[in-house]
Amino acid sequence: MFRRPVIGKHPSPSSHFTVRPAHTQPQRPHLSLLADKCTSIRQIQQIHAQMLVSATIHDNFAASRLISFSALSLDGDLIYASKLLKSVQQPNMFMWNTLLRGLAVSPNPREAVLLYVKMCRIGVTPGEHTFPFLLKACSSLQSVESCKQVHTQVVKVGLDLDFHVVNNLIRGYSVSSGLMHARQLFDEIPERNINVWTTMVCGYAQNDRAEDALALFNQMVAQRFEPNGPSLSSVLSACAQAGCLDMGEKIHRYLIEKGFGIGVILGTALVNMYAKNGALLMARNCFNNMPQKNVVTWNAMISGLAVHGHAKEALEFFQELEKHTVKPNDSTFVGVLTACCHAGMVDFGRKIFNSLRNVYGIEPSIQHYGCMVDLLGRGGMVLEAEELINRMPWKADLKIFGALLSACSSHGNIEVAERVVKKMVVLDHDNHGVYIVLSNMYANVGRWDDVSRLREIMKDGSLKKTPGWSLVRDKD
Repeated sequence: MFRRPVIGKHPSPSSHFTVRPAHTQPQRPHLSLLADKCTSIRQIQQIHAQMLVSATIHDNFAASRLISFSALSLDGDLIYASKLLKSVQQPNMFMWNTLLRGLAVSPNPREAVLLYVKMCRIGVTPGEHTFPFLLKACSSLQSVESCKQVHTQVVKVGLDLDFHVVNNLIRGYSVSSGLMHARQLFDEIPERNINVWTTMVCGYAQNDRAEDALALFNQMVAQRFEPNGPSLSSVLSACAQAGCLDMGEKIHRYLIEKGFGIGVILGTALVNMYAKNGALLMARNCFNNMPQKNVVTWNAMISGLAVHGHAKEALEFFQELEKHTVKPNDSTFVGVLTACCHAGMVDFGRKIFNSLRNVYGIEPSIQHYGCMVDLLGRGGMVLEAEELINRMPWKADLKIFGALLSACSSHGNIEVAERVVKKMVVLDHDNHGVYIVLSNMYANVGRWDDVSRLREIMKDGSLKKTPGWSLVRDKD
């Protein structure tokens, strides 16, 4: 990933370059050499000023160095890079691509698309290096339509068989919810290299299409392509999703036999695969054997232990994480709160939830709220769980309401259950399961008239026909 430049204006330069004098007369180095030594936008601005004074602003080599620093460096300035490009009489393709590259990874990748449109409008012909940067912007925007338009441009300029361009097209479609288009393009390629296979396998894995990822990986191996690190980590992710422990173990053995270095990415993929499949001892062994770990590695262990009912160990891992320099993220606390749910640790879970913003600087997500609703509901605090839902900054989804309804059923709170069912029906008219839950709750307390009434409502579909329907009987 490229370093993201800062968009905005900087103060005018005040520092000066010094050039070591020769024995006789000081010699001024070429401006492009000075540009290569720049470490700040102020120095770039000073070189730019010198180029204007010395009438060398149209020296494309020197100008390209200025644009490169301004567009790509950590201390860069994309607005200034754009001005530099405009000041060049005949900018070359390297300059256009450099600015496009910087904009593509900026906080506003749409500017990269607009720059490309401008390039086409003034007659600049894109090259094979242009489209990967443009597709990076489309991927950030998650726009299938943009990817389609770029695809059309690729065909138009005759780069539809270029491996690098096609590979980026497949990736762009995959991350933009255009997996069908990605696979269609993959199938149309007359020849494929390992990178194209890997990108398609990754696309399936990242879109939770585990079975497709595994099938394509097997096809790749059958065609005698040697799997690489990215393809193997994607397949391990697919094994985790699909519950394919046997396949995951085969991949692990393959890694050992081929002498793959188990770095952070592959190591984390192994930990995650074993943990999600319930092979917690193997997950722990892989975790312990990793020389380096990141927060995703820790999260895989915490989540795996929590989901499989080992709440105490999950919380011990969390406490161990806090002793290290690894900073927990939002996913960490989903695992921690899940562990609290399984252990019935309402007070500790509430303490963790309330500390997210103030202690850890994490804005609670809908997943955190969902965990808390489940935790409170399991603890019988149904009203508190309902109040928490009402305070959420988002509209609750069926999953959160379902957790509350399950708690109402377990603890016999019909009053809250009626309110929850009413809201769930608004979200999903055809979910008859919620009516059955409420009907069973009525039956458990002998409210047979309500059971009959609810069955009639389910039978004639009046719940979805009448917006103002009510589960509460009219009072005489």
